[in-house]
Amino acid sequence: MGCGSGGCSTGGCSSGGCSTGGCNKLNTFDWLVDMDLPAYMKPFDIIEVRFKGTRKEFYQNVNNVDITNNELVVVESESGFDIGKVALKGELVKLQLKKAGITDYDTHPFPKILRKANDNDEARYKENVELEVPTMYKARSIAMELGLQMKLSDVEYRGDRRKATFFYTAEERVDFRELIKRLADSFKVRIEMRQIGYRQEAGRLGAIGSCGRELCCSTWLTDFKLVHTNAARYQNLSLNPLKLSGQCGKLKCCLNFELDAYLEAWKEFPDNDNLVLEFANGPYRQVKTDILKRIMWFAPMQEFGGEWLSLKVNEVKAYMEQNKDGVKPELVVQKKEVIKVDLDFQNDMGVDSLTRLDERKSSSKRNKGRGRDNNNTRSRNNNDRNREPRNVNPPANNNEGAENTQSPREPKEVREQGDNRNRENRNRGNNNRNRQPREGNQPNNNRDGAEVKTPQPPREPREPQTPREPREGDGQPRNNQNRNRNNRNNNRNRNNNNNGGNNTPNNNPPA
Repeated sequence: MGCGSGGCSTGGCSSGGCSTGGCNKLNTFDWLVDMDLPAYMKPFDIIEVRFKGTRKEFYQNVNNVDITNNELVVVESESGFDIGKVALKGELVKLQLKKAGITDYDTHPFPKILRKANDNDEARYKENVELEVPTMYKARSIAMELGLQMKLSDVEYRGDRRKATFFYTAEERVDFRELIKRLADSFKVRIEMRQIGYRQEAGRLGAIGSCGRELCCSTWLTDFKLVHTNAARYQNLSLNPLKLSGQCGKLKCCLNFELDAYLEAWKEFPDNDNLVLEFANGPYRQVKTDILKRIMWFAPMQEFGGEWLSLKVNEVKAYMEQNKDGVKPELVVQKKEVIKVDLDFQNDMGVDSLTRLDERKSSSKRNKGRGRDNNNTRSRNNNDRNREPRNVNPPANNNEGAENTQSPREPKEVREQGDNRNRENRNRGNNNRNRQPREGNQPNNNRDGAEVKTPQPPREPREPQTPREPREGDGQPRNNQNRNRNNRNNNRNRNNNNNGGNNTPNNNPPA
């Protein structure tokens, strides 16, 4: 009685307007709720109450409690009470009782509805739902410690929290007596273990099928029928277990949904599975069948990889009758038309040439290179502007003292010659240091190739160094001292170049 019975008041469940609270097998649309009963009729006092999962039970409203659908009620249970939601009430409950196999509902003993759920009962109901997940995880860990070959899939607390029902699946018989003791000590409740099948497990947990919709067993399917692999054969489906199996690991229940239509269509086809038709140009063997379109394909037996022939069912039956009479009909095969395709590029849509993007890339690379050169020249010019002038003539070294005068700067050619000489002298000194052997072993250039070790005299102890006189730049940071020292060395080299290479100090008094 879900949406399939026209119960959606807003035109379908896809719009979210299902007045039953959603499309699943626990919800039932009461289409008699707005109709008043005759005065002589008494309201039906049996009410259908649903609980977690797929469990539904019937209770008798002895106290005539005014309740509505989807309302929490407290019902009578074995040595306690339970909390559930009202699924259906009124005259439609008689149809549900008939579906459940209860016909003598006047004499059948039903448990009673105690009262409506108050605030405390609703709070307890929410606590029970929140407590199920940690209980399931802890119970699974205990089962793994005991080494039991079983899978705990779900747990349900009773409304008074005195009993917990564990649902499990197992392939073989499991001795869970020790598990019940451990669970009772851990949760302080009465434990009940209930084994269910894999289809029932998928229906309780729910999932999304390969079709992209919610599982049928968790929404509307209430009875599970046996599914054979012949259902896939009749529908010409590949016998691939990965495609034919559902979330439960069994064959999909939907294989039975269209099976009757395929069985009805198969009655029009010939009974022979490997049908062979004789024609004047050779025999043809059946290779494929389209059941819904009523078309059969045949391939030539004498020609490997030949062109297939598609025939309708009535044509195939006509050819079979001719073959029975010994007649091989002429087969009219349409000639293949060779289609020439011009692969040249045509500018039909007004698109530019295919190499237009390559030209843009090359031009962008050129522009990038030009911009880089311009940036380098700008940075060089800025560095030349920010560079400070150097002191050409250092102060005189005579004791009488001399004034710090600056001589005009030498030409660029003279400066480059002095710099080149300084580099050559520096490189020669480095080469000489590298050539001197560390241990005193000098290689012998004789033809014999023997090495002659010349003993070195022992090193003399170093004399104590006298403290040097304070220089210009002492007391400054290390970087400033090195910068002043380099400036003095550069000035000395320039003076030596101007004096013709003579390293004699200029002791002439200033003019």
